[in-house]
Amino acid sequence: MKPKNSPDADDASNEHRARLLQAMAQVAAAQGLTATSIAAVVAEAGVSKRTFYEHFADKDACFLELYRAASASALRTLRESVQVGRPWQDQVEHALGAYLAHLAAGPQLIRMLFVEIHHLGPEGATVRREVMQHLANFMLETINTQGPVLTPTMAVAAVGGIHELVLQAIERGEAAELEQLTPSASAVVRLLAGAPLASGKKKNGPPKRAV
Repeated sequence: MKPKNSPDADDASNEHRARLLQAMAQVAAAQGLTATSIAAVVAEAGVSKRTFYEHFADKDACFLELYRAASASALRTLRESVQVGRPWQDQVEHALGAYLAHLAAGPQLIRMLFVEIHHLGPEGATVRREVMQHLANFMLETINTQGPVLTPTMAVAAVGGIHELVLQAIERGEAAELEQLTPSASAVVRLLAGAPLASGKKKNGPPKRAV
């Protein structure tokens, strides 16, 4: 029997945690968080309830960890999509397009995550603010490379506005078409940064798009 602190034991623990998060994503996306039971999650993951409780205090804790993990994955896509050397307006629009396309790739899961997080009380609010702050920090890092353009307060406001656009699209049943929000999301950032909206055709750039 492997000691609990051995590399093999750590690998097995990490694998179990990942399987539980994946199972939570699948079950909750299909049934909704309220109807999701720990029994259904462990059955989907192929582990025991004891294993579940070794990783998570309860169902909500597992969901919040899933929310963090899904948000971190989307943020990685956002960061990896930055095109260094281009004007910040173009960088932000391109990155937001990639971010929204990433969310749209899992419409059922994203709908569940974006809606259910509002129903988890103070803990849910804390994790949601944590994730929004990460996104706001990304905007500040991307936009303010040459000097202060966007303030921290306006960065948080921009993230809040974009999340509201996403929620409205989800409520309209358009979670799979979130990438279409890119021009509007980009306009929110430009306005809050005090930058002019794109107009006409730009050299070496895309044609004018409605916002």
